[in-house]
Amino acid sequence: MPSDSHINLDRKQLRRHLRSQRRNLSASTQRQHAHQVCKHLSQQLLFRRAKHIALYLPNDGEISAEPLIQLCWKLKKTVYLPVLHPILHNCLWFIPYTPQSRMRLNSYKIKEPRIENGPMRPAWALDLVCLPLVAFDQNGGRLGMGGGYYDRTFGFKCNEKGLRGPHLIGLAHELQQVDQLPIEEWDVPLAGVATEQHLHLF
Repeated sequence: MPSDSHINLDRKQLRRHLRSQRRNLSASTQRQHAHQVCKHLSQQLLFRRAKHIALYLPNDGEISAEPLIQLCWKLKKTVYLPVLHPILHNCLWFIPYTPQSRMRLNSYKIKEPRIENGPMRPAWALDLVCLPLVAFDQNGGRLGMGGGYYDRTFGFKCNEKGLRGPHLIGLAHELQQVDQLPIEEWDVPLAGVATEQHLHLF
């Protein structure tokens, strides 16, 4: 369970605190957690039914989605990675990702597929999106890195037709759970969070 010390931290302080905690996990712990997350999520019907799945490459201590990527390739599912939108501010494109994909470093020094790797898939046309986070709470609240990329890209899920589009599942270490997050009106809630211990469904 999360520590009571999280309760009085604002978003900036909480982000700094939890980023430090996840970066301090050993490489072997990171690998173990990533494989446990893959195991929990792969048993779910929403994963088994999904054909078009967006994942990510880890950065800054984020739990790795690489075991899930390998499993998706094995199961002949199409994997997409987020790419910084070249025109729309703080939005994402989703480009197919294969072992043969040509990669580049974006402005955050994170690897992303080159746009010429394949046709971009609209966010609403994905079946499942597994996204990184800094913190989550028991109500499906998510605290990201602060750029608002996922919130802007999937903002359509906050309107009256919010059930359309992909399932949004956060991937995290269990230590990233907090009692309650300060949520803003533009924060897009998650359908669930997979950790090394559980799949939390909201």
